[in-house]
Amino acid sequence: MRFSVIAGIVVEKAVYRFDKPFDYSVPPELVESCKPGCRVTVPFGNGNAKRQGLVLYVSKGEVECDQRVKNILSVIDKTPVLSDEFLSLVKWLKANTFCTYYDAVKTVIPFGLNMKMVEVLTLNSAATPNDIASLSKQSNDIVLYLRKKGGSAEKTAIMRAFGLFDDAPCFNELIKSGVIQNDKLAKQNMRDPSVNMVSLVSADGEFNGLTPKQKAVVELLKDVGTAAVKEVAYFAGVTTAVINTLEKKGIVSIYSMPAIKYDVEQNTADLSEIVLTDEQQTAYNTLLDDFNLTTSKTSLLYGITGSGKTSIFLKLVDKAIEQGKSSIVMVPEISLTPQTLSKFRLRYGNKVAVFHSAMSLGQRMEEWKKAASGKAMVAIGTRSAVFAPLKNLGLVIMDEEQEHTYKSEQNPRFHARDVARVRCKYNNALLLLASATPSVESYCLAQNGNFGLVKLKNRYGNAKLPQVVTIDTKSELSVGNTSVLSRTLAKQLKETLAEGKQAILLLNRRGHNTYISCPACGHVFTCENCSISLTYHSANQKLMCHYCGAAHATPTECPNCKNKKLRFSGVGTQRADLEISELFPTAKILRLDADTTMTRDAFEKGLTAFSKGEYDILLGTQMVAKGLDFPNVTLVGVLSADQSMYSDDFRAFERTFSLLTQVIGRSGRGDEPGLAIVQTAQPENDIIELACNQDYEGFYETEILTRKVMIYPPYCDIVMLGVSGIGNEATKVAAQKLFELIKKGLEKPENSDIKMIILGPTPATIPRVNSKYRQRIILKTKNSKKFREFLHNILLEFYLNADKSVTVFVDINPESMI
Repeated sequence: MRFSVIAGIVVEKAVYRFDKPFDYSVPPELVESCKPGCRVTVPFGNGNAKRQGLVLYVSKGEVECDQRVKNILSVIDKTPVLSDEFLSLVKWLKANTFCTYYDAVKTVIPFGLNMKMVEVLTLNSAATPNDIASLSKQSNDIVLYLRKKGGSAEKTAIMRAFGLFDDAPCFNELIKSGVIQNDKLAKQNMRDPSVNMVSLVSADGEFNGLTPKQKAVVELLKDVGTAAVKEVAYFAGVTTAVINTLEKKGIVSIYSMPAIKYDVEQNTADLSEIVLTDEQQTAYNTLLDDFNLTTSKTSLLYGITGSGKTSIFLKLVDKAIEQGKSSIVMVPEISLTPQTLSKFRLRYGNKVAVFHSAMSLGQRMEEWKKAASGKAMVAIGTRSAVFAPLKNLGLVIMDEEQEHTYKSEQNPRFHARDVARVRCKYNNALLLLASATPSVESYCLAQNGNFGLVKLKNRYGNAKLPQVVTIDTKSELSVGNTSVLSRTLAKQLKETLAEGKQAILLLNRRGHNTYISCPACGHVFTCENCSISLTYHSANQKLMCHYCGAAHATPTECPNCKNKKLRFSGVGTQRADLEISELFPTAKILRLDADTTMTRDAFEKGLTAFSKGEYDILLGTQMVAKGLDFPNVTLVGVLSADQSMYSDDFRAFERTFSLLTQVIGRSGRGDEPGLAIVQTAQPENDIIELACNQDYEGFYETEILTRKVMIYPPYCDIVMLGVSGIGNEATKVAAQKLFELIKKGLEKPENSDIKMIILGPTPATIPRVNSKYRQRIILKTKNSKKFREFLHNILLEFYLNADKSVTVFVDINPESMI
């Protein structure tokens, strides 16, 4: 035994069953610099491979420890990169989302600040001329290269310079001869902004048959999502040619984007008084009382569309800054960030920092530093803004809190609302949820007194809710009208254009036709990688999969019966655009969907042009349905209100109601009265009627009864266990094994108080995606600490003898169970 200062360290790239803090001895020379929140290098495993780790805790003084405890090799950071608050948040993410510690660390730290371990080759000063003379020509060339570089260089740089692979024989020869020494050093990921961006077409792909360099690019993009091409090439140690090859294979998407310069000097701020209506003032006073509490609180601001919720946000942020406190303001979509940002920038100048995935790695890094240094008092952004390292956090605002984009679909599978509550509790801050259509769970908690509840029932100023007309599409078909526009909508659109007003049309399905089939034998063209039909896109005349991104030439005949008369069915935004253009040839139509907004600034440019009157009609998917404010829009048309109604998801009605309510609310936001026309095959449907009447409370009363009878949230928590693998049978066997372990675990006396309904295992709604078969197990239970410990132990037992080709993930209260 010996005495030493001990540090608890979590190590990167640890698999789930070995993911825990490991004890390491801190050498005397590192005691001063080794602090919780610092990154270190440590020997790990039987081979003592050098790994990066993060210090979670350090013992107070020397303690007795085993002789076998290994020493920390080095401390990477001069000061901790994670504060006590964020260390506690890392632990919370680990415990509540079933991710690894380092998955959590990489989530809260911007990629530019993350470190990577790089192999460095250094000339050995003890090597003799004879040692070098005996080497091959290629090895001699590398020795000359190292001398020119001052004696050492990264291995990846040498590989690029000589066109070598990682396992080239010359490297082994140089190391064995003792001419060079190799070591691994930690290097920070940071790079300047670039305008050429790259992202994976699908993050869940199998990606077979890739070269080592191509795999390096794919793994990097899995971590960061989107980044500049030059940055990816730099960090992955490849040339841009490798990325271009991946684009040709359909694995990545490359697009151009003007450099976003958010930090334009704007030292002046417009702090003119915000005038509130009596109703707004009452709401603000209530929320201000919540803000001034000495403990954390969550409040819900429920206000109809156009009621002026943003003005209340600004007043609360004013008060926070006045008290020296910082604020986070989140919006659900990247497309809404510029609009929100412009309002807050105008008022607070350079005190605003921005967080979202459309920024390059360098920009994200700079904004993170700005928040961490205390220069920023307000953080604006999407889901990732919840991790803004602001000082003295006093207020977190989640606008459109019901939106599914606040939930992460990759590890760690967190909901921004849950993370915000953890941060607000730590800082005794106010969490303000806001929406015209709150989630059923949030409204229920507010009704029960767990959240504060403030209501805005009137539109701001002279604006009134639009008149709503429903059109039965069955009646249109009976008179031979097969157009995407009903006769009433076409007539109103003509009148709107003649008056110089604008219109928004919603069709929540992109592409031209939704599927192609053979009328003779019934064959439907489906994706070879996924259990889903292919969508026809007229823009590139391709059949495309909206899950894995696969593209195929448009078929000319049926592969089964060789029939050449194929049926193109279903309507997407591309076809709607074409039909409306034919009906109104002089109208300027702006189509906004995932196909027309591939460049990250395309949406902002389009909306700016529409707001200036450069377009007459805005046609798009759900991205045009929320958060937009155009006073000149007096007509909204919903081309098909039934699409999302009957999906395999208990939230289908809630999503449909929210989408319809939000898009109807885009009409009549100025002084002119508005009109909304909803086309549906079920005009008598309760959900559609309630949405047309903007009656959220009526919808809630109906929906909450259904949830109670069927035992769905908020009356339980839904835990989805997803099992996926390359082989169908292996995936089924693994899912069944997991099911049996859960059943067996529940039979133990110590778990008798864990109540649970188990559904499954069954194939997922889409059983195969990206060449992987998928099974799922649904648990209805209470997400308690004891349950999470129970499930953690089940997963550890499962992984003891699990098939390595099969993976399992846990998603608590998923937004979708597809």
